[in-house]
Amino acid sequence: MKLALDTLAQLPDGVRAPRYDRADLSAGIVHIGLGNFHRAHQAWYLHRLMDLGAAHDWAILGAGVRPADAAQRERMLAQDCLTTLIELDPAGKSAEVTGAMIGFVPVADDNAPLIAQMADPAIRIVSLTVTEGGYYQTEKGLFDTAHPDIQHDAANPTTPRTAFGAMIAALNRRRGAGAGPFTCLSCDNLQGNGDVLRRVVTGLAALSDPTLAEWIERHVTFPNSMVDCIVPATGVTELALVRAFGIDDAAPVTHENFRQWVIEDDFCAGRPDWDRVGATFTQDVHSYEAMKLRLLNAGHQVIATPGEMLSVETIAGTMANPLILGLFRKIETQEIVPHVAAVPGMTPLDYVALIERRFANPEIRDTTRRVAFDGFSRHIGFLHPILRDALDKGTAIDGLALVEALWARMCEGTREDGSTIAPNDPAWTMLQAAAMTAREQPQAWLDQRQVYGDLGQNPRFAESFARWLALIWQEGTETALRTYIEM
Repeated sequence: MKLALDTLAQLPDGVRAPRYDRADLSAGIVHIGLGNFHRAHQAWYLHRLMDLGAAHDWAILGAGVRPADAAQRERMLAQDCLTTLIELDPAGKSAEVTGAMIGFVPVADDNAPLIAQMADPAIRIVSLTVTEGGYYQTEKGLFDTAHPDIQHDAANPTTPRTAFGAMIAALNRRRGAGAGPFTCLSCDNLQGNGDVLRRVVTGLAALSDPTLAEWIERHVTFPNSMVDCIVPATGVTELALVRAFGIDDAAPVTHENFRQWVIEDDFCAGRPDWDRVGATFTQDVHSYEAMKLRLLNAGHQVIATPGEMLSVETIAGTMANPLILGLFRKIETQEIVPHVAAVPGMTPLDYVALIERRFANPEIRDTTRRVAFDGFSRHIGFLHPILRDALDKGTAIDGLALVEALWARMCEGTREDGSTIAPNDPAWTMLQAAAMTAREQPQAWLDQRQVYGDLGQNPRFAESFARWLALIWQEGTETALRTYIEM
């Protein structure tokens, strides 16, 4: 069955359909970066709220600022922006069709259609999933005003190339029209993601119009949020799976049987009642996001890196490997948990047990390559803050240093079986050059200031890193893992 509005009544038995009429929906949200995660997470919460008869004036318009986003727009419009979500529960798969998205803004180099859409007073939230590396931050977490994209947008504020420049142009139009602001909601895996987004938007606005930057600072809100759901990329397997359910969907999404969304309740133009369908509104997002980023996101890097070296294809496969599982358990409980506070209803150790079960779900074919992608951003964002805390407090760091050494070994570009690791990082050329030099001179890896800042000059960390990297090169990844586990 071709997925479309006029075939919804013919969905196969057992496939959950929207319980609302799409004709009753109107747009209230523009979402930039319409990938799988957004459709399995934020859009799902809105879809389920609409099922309750609420939030029908909060429908989503998809948007993008890259040429590749035009292909996604064509796929989605061809099926009336409907998505088949397939839940990969070890107890059995299930499917539902979601319809909270009702359109997709045309993609243009100057972002004129996107600016016009966000300037519409009906749009009260602009949300984003542009990846943790997409916020133009320096290695010190500051706004990177020297980046060519930012320089372009500062010089050409009416024809920007970035999502943030487009948001600023739209806010400027709304200010001029007296239409009021919209809330800017980051849904990316960044600690203090709302604060980061505020810094980028106000910083970029100030480069071309300081008075607009002041208006944004006074009137626009940037809630912090924490998002969590494992959502694999869509490939041949996922396309075959949706067909097995009897649906012809060109862009299906698979996901695990777990979701979490914690949001700071700070919306300048109203919001849907997402808490009615399981989201949490709180003024203490930091504690939730610190637990998730430090235990889950850092944990992903802990297992994906040795997984790549040992040719383990999936994250579930890494958890079935006794050495990688042992590495995960020891680092999580002994080196990360001491730097994580409890949240209501969940201790750090309970959370480690939860994510171990989630990572081990054999139905989730989440590849180690996907999880290891963009280690440049993910090590800086997820692992290095823990390392800094541990060094400051004098707690254990050997496992964290081992993971950094494994990353340096991985970036050399070959696995232990001799197979080639294809470039897997926007900074791959730089990282590979440093990794090759580090084979004989380990400090060359840590001297990458754009990666480690002053962390690489810490004697305790540098000594541990050098020892592990030498062992990995001399005796292999498995020996290094075994040595750490038995310490």
